[in-house]
Amino acid sequence: MIYMSVTIGTPLQASAFKVLLLGSGELGKEVVISLQRLGVEVHAADRYDHAPAMQVAHYSYTLNMADAEELKQLIEQVKPNLIIPEIEAIATQVLVDIEEQNIATVIPSAKAVNLTMNREGIRRLAAEELGLPTSAYRFADSIESFRAACDDIGYPNFVKPVMSSSGKGQSRVKSFDEVDAAWEYAQTGGRVNQGKVIVESQIDFDFEITLLTVRAKNAETGEIETQYCDPIGHRQNAGDYVESWQPQAMTPAALEESKRIAHKVTAALGGCGIFGVELFVKGDKVWFSEVSPRPHDTGLVTLASQFQSEFELHARAILGLPVNTTRHSVAASAVIYAGVDDHNLSFSGLNLALSNPDTDLRLFGKPEGFKRRRMGVATARAETTDQARELALHTATQVSVQQN
Repeated sequence: MIYMSVTIGTPLQASAFKVLLLGSGELGKEVVISLQRLGVEVHAADRYDHAPAMQVAHYSYTLNMADAEELKQLIEQVKPNLIIPEIEAIATQVLVDIEEQNIATVIPSAKAVNLTMNREGIRRLAAEELGLPTSAYRFADSIESFRAACDDIGYPNFVKPVMSSSGKGQSRVKSFDEVDAAWEYAQTGGRVNQGKVIVESQIDFDFEITLLTVRAKNAETGEIETQYCDPIGHRQNAGDYVESWQPQAMTPAALEESKRIAHKVTAALGGCGIFGVELFVKGDKVWFSEVSPRPHDTGLVTLASQFQSEFELHARAILGLPVNTTRHSVAASAVIYAGVDDHNLSFSGLNLALSNPDTDLRLFGKPEGFKRRRMGVATARAETTDQARELALHTATQVSVQQN
């Protein structure tokens, strides 16, 4: 039996294996912790100081990552082995150039980052190149073309900036009277103001899932294999995740179709790591929605449900190590919002929140809060998903956010 050798050096020494994280939010923070447990030296960057992942990384940097020259200078300074983009506001052409010149490996690949940072790129790949089932859609880059797209798609429809996250700039348009307001809102919500939006038809679905899909190397052959976590159900509010649970019950046929779609799109994107594939499900029918080439916010539930969380899976996969997607518990997660626009916040009620031994918390450590900004998450394990959801929501409500 032949095993592929993986070597990791020592952090802060000449032998260090370096990873540069571009975007340092709460998901990146868990990735940093997972990488450091495996002896990796981590450098974290973001547009503001003291972002969550910066607080646990070996080194941190504050810069405008959408500025090609600033980003290039940082990469030349750090000289990383791997680059992990975590947010949309990045000068992706720099990453393409870096990969072409073999300076560093972009996770999962420069192509994947370039396509998935922009909803137009990934939707055209999925629907037009791969032939995957999706909602009807149109793109628009002016108020006139937007009005025409909405009329063409029909009402109600959903409007999203081509580059945004966490529901920013997204809205549901119920009639022509709401079209102009939706356009204005979309222009304020994009991570990079390109002025382009996608208009999608409303699908009549029973529920939506995230199918965490892992591309990792086989320890014996070195070949990339695809593995799947159990499907994660989730509830959103204005395009932003509010709670999630694992597993989501679905028919065997729908699960197989979900895996088929996830495999096709992730294979087309290439590289190694975890992908959050979002899908709509009705009976046995499945539609592709979006894909993130990194850990997914709804996957925070895996901190309580799996032997290896999505963050550990991502760290192992990008380092060429074996992964285990097995779930050990039924679990759920619920978001803790700031509820206020302020900085220097405090959190109380933690003793009540954690009084049940099957609950846990992650407080992200964000230096500034907004009313709808995620500041933490509660997780819970139980016998059924309904019980886990109820317990997770109750746990989240026990945490009180206070201004100082």
